[in-house]
Amino acid sequence: MDAAPTAAEAHDGQRERFDLGVLVGDLALDEDVASDEDESLEGLRQELDDCKDDEEVANILANGIKLRDYTKGVENNIRQIELDSIQDYIGESENLVSLHDQIRDCDNILSQMETVLTGFQTEIGSISSEIKVLQEKSMDMGLKLKNRKAAESKLSKFVEDIIVPPRMIDIIVDGEVNDEYMKTLETLSRKIKFIEVDAMVKSSKALKDVQPEVERLRQKAVSKIFEFVIQKFYALRKPKTNIQILQQSVLLKYKYTIVFLKEHAKEIYAEVRAAYIDTMNKVLSAHFRAYIQALEKLQLDIATSTDLLGVETRSTGFLFSMGKESLKTRSSVFALGERINILKEIDQPALIPHIAEAKSQKYPYEVLFRSLQKLLIDTATSEYLFSDDFFGEESLFNDIFAGPIQVVDEHFNAVLLNCYDAIGIMLMIRIIHQHQLIMFKRRIPCLDSYLDKVNLSLWPRFKMVFDLHLNSLRNANVKTLWEDDVHPHYVIRRYAEFTASLVHLNVEYGDGQLDLNLERLRMAVEELLVKLAKMFPKQKLQTVFLINNYDLTISILKEAGTEGGKAQVHFEEVLKSNISVYVEELLLEHFSDLIKFVKSRPSEDTASSSDKASVSDVEPLVKDFAGRWKAAIELMHKDVITSFSNFLCGMEILKAALTQLLLYYTRITECVKKINGGSALNKDLVSISSILYEIKKYSRTF
Repeated sequence: MDAAPTAAEAHDGQRERFDLGVLVGDLALDEDVASDEDESLEGLRQELDDCKDDEEVANILANGIKLRDYTKGVENNIRQIELDSIQDYIGESENLVSLHDQIRDCDNILSQMETVLTGFQTEIGSISSEIKVLQEKSMDMGLKLKNRKAAESKLSKFVEDIIVPPRMIDIIVDGEVNDEYMKTLETLSRKIKFIEVDAMVKSSKALKDVQPEVERLRQKAVSKIFEFVIQKFYALRKPKTNIQILQQSVLLKYKYTIVFLKEHAKEIYAEVRAAYIDTMNKVLSAHFRAYIQALEKLQLDIATSTDLLGVETRSTGFLFSMGKESLKTRSSVFALGERINILKEIDQPALIPHIAEAKSQKYPYEVLFRSLQKLLIDTATSEYLFSDDFFGEESLFNDIFAGPIQVVDEHFNAVLLNCYDAIGIMLMIRIIHQHQLIMFKRRIPCLDSYLDKVNLSLWPRFKMVFDLHLNSLRNANVKTLWEDDVHPHYVIRRYAEFTASLVHLNVEYGDGQLDLNLERLRMAVEELLVKLAKMFPKQKLQTVFLINNYDLTISILKEAGTEGGKAQVHFEEVLKSNISVYVEELLLEHFSDLIKFVKSRPSEDTASSSDKASVSDVEPLVKDFAGRWKAAIELMHKDVITSFSNFLCGMEILKAALTQLLLYYTRITECVKKINGGSALNKDLVSISSILYEIKKYSRTF
């Protein structure tokens, strides 16, 4: 092996290479010079332009240094730098050797780590394969576990549903019917349905062992709950039993017994259902029958077939046949009075008969009717809701209430057949309407047909009784009804009270048919009134009689608190007409000559000279009036006071008469002023102010 060159040898070799490079550079330079001579001036100028900004070139050109010399200087500098670099390398050689050793050691360590990591990679690959295998095994085991749990769940449910625990057997066979028994009964029902419905059970061998036991338990449960329920039903028949409380607090507590029978013993359920219907039908029928009998003792008879508008009071003989109580209630035949209060008591509880009987209280039939119907709708509502809740059948109600409704119907039809109280019937019609609204608000439809039937029974009866009143007016015997008295007739008072009552009961309902019937009644009574008036010998008495009766009718219609309807308007018109007639008759009675003169004389403006009055025509009239006008007014006042029952009406009539008298007398005074020589009568003329004073005096008095 050759020895490595020393540093000096290496330096000399480099120097030789450097000298050779300089030589080559010189040759090249000579060639460049030769070539530069061939270049164009343009090229030289371009190069000078490119180098003029270079600092070194600028210094060389500025100092005038030759290129060769400058090149040598550069070479010397480079050589020196090379020598310095070699010295630096030699000075750092130990460090470089150390760095080389460290790098080799690192390579060894990294090689070892590569070997270890490669081993790890191999092991991780094998572990990944094992994990994948384990994952597959885990999924397989999870699926098996899921299947086993599903099988266990179905099997446990199957076992739970089909097995009959000894505790359940003890409760069904020997236990009392209570809350625990109800829960056990529900469990038994589920087992029966499971055995009957589930197809898997029918193919199970366990069914052969369990089914007979379940069937025996079903039969035992059916037998026990049948006896229990029937016993509770019989408890409803005990006297003074509160049926609603027993139903709500006892029977509903055990309503699952009915569900069990309906699902698993339909024949027994039918027997239980029939037993309940029979029990409640008899119990409620007996209750309503007893209640009706107690109410009948409280009934106050208001009207009979002879209590009609046009029937003579004396012909009924009631003055001799009726006691004080009957006489007291006689006014209720035609007047509504306090009977209207029953419509304000619709929601009040039904009457308790023995309490009312102990107080010796009597009531018109509409009060008893409201009480009976109130009890009926409340009982029906309670029974309807209970039947639907306990049996789950709304239709059960009709079978239960067939008896009670028949009892009420028999009583009602018997009463209605002999009822001649038109106001009472109309009150019952309004009561039924209110009860229909109550049932509608409760949303209980079970009595709709019954209430409609009662309503349809009441209207024909009302029409029949109303027609009796109407015919009694049309066929009235005027001679027997007439009394020599100008004051209001009792038939007219009856009519006014009767009409006011019916109008009042029709205010909120607006029944057009009733309005039409009242119009027919008005025409009949007015016709009768005119006939009675004609029985008076004098026209004035006839007019007074009509005014008194018309005024009474209007007053009663107003006092009833109603608008009076068309009848009141009509009577006000005829009253006004008859007052005008009476005023003329009254004035003719006292100032006939004066009135005849005024009416016979044409207007002074249109009268001819031959028709104009003279002093001799007017003088007797003026003197006669001046001599007795005050006395005549006093007589008119007394006449009015004695003729008219209504004091206020009489005073209005007197005021109208005096006002009319003043108008007549004014005509006379105007006539006197236009007569030749009429001024001679001025001393006998009564001043208008005097007459006005007299009129005001009577107005102040009353």
